[in-house]
Amino acid sequence: MPELPDIDVYVEALARRVRGVALQRATVRSVSLLRTTEPALETAEGRLVEGVTRLGKRIVIALEGELFLVLHLMIAGRLRWHDAAKAVRLGRIDHAALRFSTGTLVVTEASTTKRATLHVVAGRAALADHDPGGLEPLSAAPAEIAARLRATNRTLKRALTDPRTLAGIGNAYSDEVLHAAGLSPIALTRRLDDDGAARLVAAIRATLAAWRARLLDEFGLAGAGLGRFPGPGQITAFRPDFAVHGRFGRPCPACGTRVARIVRADNEVNYCPGCQTGGRVLADRSLSRLLKEDWPSRAEDWE
Repeated sequence: MPELPDIDVYVEALARRVRGVALQRATVRSVSLLRTTEPALETAEGRLVEGVTRLGKRIVIALEGELFLVLHLMIAGRLRWHDAAKAVRLGRIDHAALRFSTGTLVVTEASTTKRATLHVVAGRAALADHDPGGLEPLSAAPAEIAARLRATNRTLKRALTDPRTLAGIGNAYSDEVLHAAGLSPIALTRRLDDDGAARLVAAIRATLAAWRARLLDEFGLAGAGLGRFPGPGQITAFRPDFAVHGRFGRPCPACGTRVARIVRADNEVNYCPGCQTGGRVLADRSLSRLLKEDWPSRAEDWE
């Protein structure tokens, strides 16, 4: 699932191509994508794009007249951009196409389980209903983030990925954050001492900021100009320079211990026993009660 650093790349790349440009035509070919009937999608056609923003893990295209297209890519959803000079033919995994004079944005989902969603929303009050309420981790005050994390007694992994707690963090970057903080994914929030809370908040901000800056630079979006729109496979939850996420069985870059994992349904948590759990490998079976109570069994429920 694209998370804060990846979604910000999409937002920035798209905004540079469509801000101030009219949406000429919106075509949806997948019945699973469009989740609203009023306002009709056709009412968006002909309106100028006033901006593109991120709302948690959602991409919001703001059109004149306070009409908003709210796109949630979920796990397998991705965006493709085709310049205006290129003919666009929708393929098997393509859900929708938004055509502008500058090019066409195509929404894809390479999965048999269709989870990506598009809502057409009228008015800012209705848009606010799509905000789960999590704090923005790069702009909220550290003390506010620590207080929000400790407000309920959750595992750190679930607290980080709950969109009502923090915005934009999912499975991949929560693994990286916890590794950077040297904390176990199953440690409980209310058992965090002040030092642990400070390390966690610092790791959240540093990890997300570093990857956001790195990806914006990689796609030429750190400075002026259009930059590059991400192509197939370039927005991914598995990056070779991650410390632990997606690296099960490989050596931790910090201590050399082999990365371990906890598997919960179709979700996988990666961690380093040497850096995070005092050398202890966490057994899935012994954790079953804790995971059942705190970790969703469906991937989409991790939001």
